[in-house]
Amino acid sequence: MDANFNPDKQHTLLCAINISGTGLHTGINVDMTLKPANAGFGFQFQRIDLPGKPIIKADCDLVIDTSRGTTLEVGDAKISTVEHILAALVGMGIDNCLIEVTGPEIPIIDGSSEPFVEIISEAGILEQEAAKAWYSIDTNISYYDDVKRVEMTVLPATDYKLTTLIDFNSPVLGTQHASLKSMLDFKSQIAPCRTFCFLHELEALLDNNLIKGGDINNAIVVVDRPVTKEEMNRLAKAFGREQVEVKSEGYLNNLELRFPNEPARHKLLDVIGDLALIGYPIKGHIIANRPGHSSNVEFAKKIKNYIKKNKHTKGIPIYDPTQPPVYSLQQIEKTLPHRYPFLLVDKIIELTDKQIVGIKNVTFNEYFFQGHFPGNPVMPGVLQVEALAQTGGILCINAMPEGQYDTYFIKIENCKFKQKVVPGDTMILKMELIEPIRRGICVMRGSIFVGNKLCTEGDLTAQLVKRN
Repeated sequence: MDANFNPDKQHTLLCAINISGTGLHTGINVDMTLKPANAGFGFQFQRIDLPGKPIIKADCDLVIDTSRGTTLEVGDAKISTVEHILAALVGMGIDNCLIEVTGPEIPIIDGSSEPFVEIISEAGILEQEAAKAWYSIDTNISYYDDVKRVEMTVLPATDYKLTTLIDFNSPVLGTQHASLKSMLDFKSQIAPCRTFCFLHELEALLDNNLIKGGDINNAIVVVDRPVTKEEMNRLAKAFGREQVEVKSEGYLNNLELRFPNEPARHKLLDVIGDLALIGYPIKGHIIANRPGHSSNVEFAKKIKNYIKKNKHTKGIPIYDPTQPPVYSLQQIEKTLPHRYPFLLVDKIIELTDKQIVGIKNVTFNEYFFQGHFPGNPVMPGVLQVEALAQTGGILCINAMPEGQYDTYFIKIENCKFKQKVVPGDTMILKMELIEPIRRGICVMRGSIFVGNKLCTEGDLTAQLVKRN
């Protein structure tokens, strides 16, 4: 994902790409092919080795096991350890991809998402015509597991970002945290981070013949207790080395750490992969304290259910008053001819080629409240529409070649007033171009929100006229 990537469009791969490797737990060699898919397809796995080539959608409701990675199942078809490839797809901005596999488990490769990120980069990323429907989380959603001491919360935010904290009560790991403020940093900061396990977990897996992948040099091994010479010899044999030793930091010397907090970063990677099973791209700040696959999936289900119940709120802008505006009041005055008492936009918080979001703080000091329903102050609907028009004017003027323009109303249609706007409200003014600007004619859909409530909507048509 580069700086020119448009996060408001859907993306797929430019061409098919494949990678082969062994499943960590099954020991089965698997060929995996990532294929381009149409807009709205999402992520779907296909077991091409099974009769009928069944498809398994990446959906948290299809998870049947989280004991050693995340496993999905439809009918008799299963696919395991899906989290690392899903994290790579999300981290690289891919929305639609068919993942063909010839076995029951995604190849572990080196235990991170980096090999998958590399083949996605090799294939190339294609921007699709369809818009990406982000779901902005407008309230805190939390999940708790008192037994495992897990706490996961998503807070409203203007982007998708994550923070993870881990605490295994281990003198080696201690308490670690990791954060990702932008998916632009996923490739370099999160993708290379490999899975980890404690020595006692590794020995239990070896005892039960559960790590059949042959090469187990794909996990950071944390050694948090004294180890006998016999145990060291057994581990050396398992790792295919003449000898292994414990480093002073408490890690087995099968791998060099890529980051001091690589375990916490890998937990963040897992959270991204598991939350891809929500099925909707979200905007929110995920804070995960002691996360694991089981809690990640339960949290994904909780978010998915919330979105399904509140689908009507899709596209509601999130207003964070602490963020600097895209246009300040002074910049607005340079663009629009309006002045007090008729300038009805305080700032612009979002601006693309097709959409704009403005803010108007409504106070009891507005001049019109003296004469409009005295004793029961309600903002006049016509002035709400005017605030939308002024916001849309900035959108249209911004799309034009250099020069100064004025916008004039031509038509207002389908206007509805659904909720009162009163003193103390903050109006979020959203205007979207319905069709490209032709001959200076701008057709826009306008919406006014107070919080997550839709107050006013309508279709506005205006004409741009260049000033002499």
